[in-house]
Amino acid sequence: MKRRTFLYRIGSILAALGVSEAEWLTLGNRYYQALADPSARKLALLIGINKYPQSPTLGGCLTDVELQKELLIHRFGFQPSDILTLTDEQASREFIEAAFLEHLGKQAKPGDVVVFHFSGYGTRIKSPTLSDTDQNVLIAANEQRDNQDEQIVNYLLEETLLLLLRSLPTDRVTAVLDTSYYVPSTVQPAGWKIRARPDIAARLTATELDLQQQLKSQLATKNALGNALVLAASSDPKQLAREVLFSGFSAGLFTYALTQYLWEAHSATTIQVALSHVASSIYKLGSTQQPALLSGKKNPQGTLLSENFLPVRTIGAQGVVIATEEDEKTVQLSLAGLPPQVLEHYGMNSRLTLDTGEELVLRSRSGLTAKAFISSLDGTTPPQVGQLVQEAVRVLPRNIGLTIALDTGLERIERVDATSAFATVSHVSTVVAGEQPSDYVFGKLLQTPSRYGLFSVAGELVPNTAGDVGEAVKVAVQRLAPKLPTLLAAKLWRLTDNEGSSRLAIKGTLEIVSGITPRVVMERETVRTLNAPGQSNIVYRNQPGTVPTVPIGSRVQYRVQNLGDRPVYLILLGLRNSRTAIALYPWQTSPPTSITEPKPPLQQIAIAPGETLALPQTATTSGWLIPGPAFFCEHQLILSTAPFSDTLAALETVKDRTADQQPIGSLLDSLEVAQALLQDLHNASPVKAEMNGTATESHILDVNNWASLNFSFQVV
Repeated sequence: MKRRTFLYRIGSILAALGVSEAEWLTLGNRYYQALADPSARKLALLIGINKYPQSPTLGGCLTDVELQKELLIHRFGFQPSDILTLTDEQASREFIEAAFLEHLGKQAKPGDVVVFHFSGYGTRIKSPTLSDTDQNVLIAANEQRDNQDEQIVNYLLEETLLLLLRSLPTDRVTAVLDTSYYVPSTVQPAGWKIRARPDIAARLTATELDLQQQLKSQLATKNALGNALVLAASSDPKQLAREVLFSGFSAGLFTYALTQYLWEAHSATTIQVALSHVASSIYKLGSTQQPALLSGKKNPQGTLLSENFLPVRTIGAQGVVIATEEDEKTVQLSLAGLPPQVLEHYGMNSRLTLDTGEELVLRSRSGLTAKAFISSLDGTTPPQVGQLVQEAVRVLPRNIGLTIALDTGLERIERVDATSAFATVSHVSTVVAGEQPSDYVFGKLLQTPSRYGLFSVAGELVPNTAGDVGEAVKVAVQRLAPKLPTLLAAKLWRLTDNEGSSRLAIKGTLEIVSGITPRVVMERETVRTLNAPGQSNIVYRNQPGTVPTVPIGSRVQYRVQNLGDRPVYLILLGLRNSRTAIALYPWQTSPPTSITEPKPPLQQIAIAPGETLALPQTATTSGWLIPGPAFFCEHQLILSTAPFSDTLAALETVKDRTADQQPIGSLLDSLEVAQALLQDLHNASPVKAEMNGTATESHILDVNNWASLNFSFQVV
């Protein structure tokens, strides 16, 4: 399309939206080239706004845009020229709507794939110009009209956006909205970034209302498809879309969890299963924020990823080559496919393989970007930008501790006292909240300023960590100190999570077995099961975007399938309400000797190739009974090609072994057990013999020798 033709086509749209031609051209020639290309089959419009003139600066919206862009290009085959990004001051309401109408509306054809993304502030507006006086809106970069009535705002109505999505001529439309609309009266800890602004009474611009009316009229006169998938950051109107400071970067909690999962997912995954994973990832970071799925389709949760995204790479990945250096042996990687808790401690000399088989050795990392070198180029083609990389060897430091951030809402003397008190706790260090990543935050409960508690990195109060009113800082730290080893233990076993990279073919299913027929609660499997026999399409009963639930009083069990060609051994560890550690105790039912012991010894749980094991399985009944009251439960199901000798030895010495020999029992020495678990996985990895210098300081885990699946659910 010629430039003159392009400008003529968009001129009427810009005029209707109140945008001058000169303003539009400031977006640059690259936007023109993207909009003018008529051959696109996959189109995306990505919006991210960190800087607002009248609102506090956000930190992760531009990261969200980059995460989505890399995912669409390298995982789903979008052409860079077909992805239009508007960031910060470029993302005015006028530019957003003009870009949507021209880039998406005029180019999309039936059957095309369209993705829209927005990261930024949202709010509620009460306006005399609206028939409905209370509506959700997205806040554009130009919040208010310059040099005009301050009561006139440049907001984009959520309803207008939904009408725009409905107007597209294709049914393969996905929108991701990483924003929220309500602000609570208090936000704790202080200074936490949330993507919502207080609601206001204001008037919308006439052009916004005119556009909405035009869209309604157009849709009323034509058969609009109206079945776009809208993935929202929160399912409850009062939930907050949060940002989190990760290792070297900030990002929207929802966007990062979603894109990280999609890097590793396969095309046969349904939207419901994908959002179940995303919801669990968000919950593990300590947030009650749960994503929502909105759609006009009859069965949106059963929609396959392949229907809306058309992935061109059938294999999952943990990253991609984004640049190469002149020596042809050094590359830059984006590691957005690694789970966030793993990325933070991903050690030097970790190894990844290119999709052509060559091995890369990690040398440095900054945020999501890493530098690696190819171990050998003999007879091979140099790495190319866009090549996917899969994890081969995970290197984790042996000296991992727990990092507690001190909330900026604390007074100076409170921070001094907290720093001094935490310094006496083993394996714990402190940082300033918002400056460095942390595992938890120590801060005030704002409604009672002299009351302290422990918060998750997502800003939620950790259950049972709030102290009494008037408690001194040092007393609060002393009260919390006994809980911290359990939180560190859970952090360590979460670092083994490798559902997307394990080379073992393992499937685990959590079932309720109280009734006549077992009911599936959730299923997790490694990517290596995709070509294995006996696959089934699981449909969860929970709503998309919510953590699966188990009723109090249910009897549950795991069904674990070894679909590989080697025997594997199994351990299960868990956490209840971020407070109590639990473990599966594999009691030996038939002691090998006649010597009477106070309790029978523990035995290795082995699953032969091709076999399925139900656990726990006792002599009298299947599974174990879920007690009340309601709680959040997280289990890590860990399998290895070698026995868990050190782990069972640590379990044998646990002080509080269950007197009634129940299969699931409390775990008081959880940190010792978690450290033994990492050592067992290290011992199972033969590659450590090639990395002697690294092995003395790190745990070396080979993806060929272990699989770790996370099951998170709510007991109700």
